[in-house]
This record gives sequence, structure tokens and C-alpha cells, in this order.
Amino acid sequence: MKIEKGGVTAAKGFLAASAEAQIKYKGRPDMALVYTGRPAVFAGTFTTNVVKAAPVWWDKELLEKKKKVHAVVLNSGIANAATGKEGRKLNYFMAQAVAEQIGAEPEEVLTASTGVIGMQLKEEPLASGAALLKEALADTAEAGTRAAEAIMTTDTVSKEAAASFEADGVTVTVGGMCKGSGMIHPNMATMLSVTTTDADIDGDVLQELVSEIVSDSFNMISVDRDTSTNDTYLVLANGASGVKIEKGTEAYENFREALAYVSTELAKKMAGDGEGCTKLMEVQVINCESREKAKILSRSVTTSNLVKTAFYGSDANYGRILCALGYAGVDFDPEKLDLTLEAGGESLLLVKDGVETGYSEEKATELLSQEKVAFICDMKEGECSATAWGCDLTYDYVKINGDYRS
Repeated sequence: MKIEKGGVTAAKGFLAASAEAQIKYKGRPDMALVYTGRPAVFAGTFTTNVVKAAPVWWDKELLEKKKKVHAVVLNSGIANAATGKEGRKLNYFMAQAVAEQIGAEPEEVLTASTGVIGMQLKEEPLASGAALLKEALADTAEAGTRAAEAIMTTDTVSKEAAASFEADGVTVTVGGMCKGSGMIHPNMATMLSVTTTDADIDGDVLQELVSEIVSDSFNMISVDRDTSTNDTYLVLANGASGVKIEKGTEAYENFREALAYVSTELAKKMAGDGEGCTKLMEVQVINCESREKAKILSRSVTTSNLVKTAFYGSDANYGRILCALGYAGVDFDPEKLDLTLEAGGESLLLVKDGVETGYSEEKATELLSQEKVAFICDMKEGECSATAWGCDLTYDYVKINGDYRS
């Protein structure tokens, strides 16, 4: 596998665009379009929140019908959630407006929205935005980046990732973008994410892979323990490379690796850009009895507010980590546990067999002050492992969310 630059336009046959439609804000892009002239099969996972946004229902319906699609249109500023029949009508209008511009049917256009819950979209900015998107479509890396920027809300940076591999001398590429900074605690995917690939793959096979990969990437991040109403992860495959991806082949394993890399990189970028955060937390649970148990334990640490606040203060309060492991809901022997802190290529053993090692507080603070920090929890009970990602909890998180609607 080769790591590539770019995002949704990295794969053959995919174009992207952004537009200032003035859906809620002025002077910034707030609509994005990902387009392929070749019809694409798609797979997806969506929020488990009972309160689902109109675009989530729309995309789930198209997925159940196994529709092939030409585009995904996304808007920021207004989530189109808790908007009733009018919201579903306006979601259809958005799909229809784009479909008319690209010469497709509304059911060949997927939708996604992010922003304030409860506000209604309006037809005029959606229609004008669709026309602007059509004019701006391009297959350049810059066009992909602009699309990633257009779906940002409280994000501080756009998020993209891409990878490729060779199959019989032909390059197959996977590229994606996402947005997510707050209301991040997925049980399926992320806030909004679109991934494209020029691989030729059956839709059912792609869905199996997407569901599998989500559990180890997007499902392993958390910023604030709030699962969004709009979580949507879409993967489009247009077959433009001509490389057929079938189970049991080397190409299948290479494709799995590339798709897993892109989804994991995007997930980590969201965790590291949590609202108000200053650093990325990685929690590795190793030598565990089962993989599922390791997942539960690692997520319990990354979602603990007390761990997150200590992390913000660069305080090696390992007791909070032990506590979070202990209430995770799975059994283990705390007197076998080792806890190691890693950052910047250095490591520091904090706990050995459940007891403090007499480590240097100064050194611990130095390591905890870096932008990327890992905690390794060695359970000494098996051979399974899992990794979860999160971030620190700061004063700015409260400030951002205290006046989000205004």
C-alpha cells in the first residue's frame, strides 16, 4: 500500500466542488459535491440515534434499494434533523436540484447535512448552491480539499486521507474526507464522511467490508460522548480502474488495507480536532482476553471526563485511568495491570502489576504536554488488543458549545 495525498478526488473518475450557498452563514463555503460520471455502487453506515436527520433516512432507503449513484451533496450550517415532513421534503429538493444540474435522477444523489438541529433549510440557497457546485466541479486535489472545507462546522482543519495499491500493474486508489469535531461518539461511523474508490467491487461485498472496518476505526473514537443525529459514512466505488475486487484474492486484501487506512486516519484526525482540544489521546489495550473486551476497555478510558481533564492538565493521574478500566463492565485482574505512557518516541512505566512504580512526575508532565500521547494498558491475560482515540477536555469546549447556535 502507498499513502497518497488528497481526498475524494484521488480515485479515478471522481470530481468535487464547493459553493457559498449562504445556507446559514455568509462569506464561507457551505455546500459540497462529490460526483462520478460512471454510476457507482455504494455502502454506508449511519447513526444509531433514534432521532435521525432527513438525509440519513434518504441514504438508508437508497442503500436498501441497492441503488447506484452519481453524486453525494452535503451542506453545513443546518443539520436538517428534527425537521419533520418539511425537512424530508427539503432534503429531496436538495437531491433533485443537484440531479437536474448533473443530468441524473434524484435517487442517484445521496445527501448529508451537518449543523444546528431543528432549523429548516430553504429552497433558494439549495437551488443556487446546486448550480454553483456544477460550475465548480473539478478532478483536482484542490477541488477535493475545498469540498472538505465546505462541510466544516466547528472543525479547525479540513480532514482528508488517501491510499493506493497495485493490482496486475494497475493502480487502485481509495480517498476520503470527513468532518467532525463535536457531538462525536459514534456507534457506526462519524459525523459526515465520504470515501471514493475506483475499484470494481460488488455492493454487498463493499458493505461487508465497510461494516467491518467501521468497528475498528470510526467506532473507536470519542470527543464528548454524544452520538449525533446525522452520522453518515458513505463509500462509493465506480470501477474506473477496471480492477475487480473479489473475496479470497490478493487484491481484496490490499483493498481492505487501503480502505482501513483511510478510515482510521480520518477517525484519528477527528479525535485530534475535538472541540477546544489541544492534543490527541490514544489508548491501547494489549494482551487482553478478547478483542471485544479490549475495545470496551480502551473506549472506557477515552470517554472518561476525569481522564480527559487530567490529560488537559498534563497530570499523570493514573488512578483515573485505572478507575475507567474498572467500571467498563468487563472483568480483569487489576493486580496484573501495567500502564505505560508514551509520547515523542519516549515511554514511562506508571503502574506495574497494579501498583505505582515511583515514576518521575516531571517526566510524566513533559510527555503528557505533547500533541500526541498514548496510554498502553497491558492486561496480561491473553493475546488480543484494540486501540481507541480521544482528546482532552478543555475550557474552550464549554465556550464553543455554550453559544453554538448563535
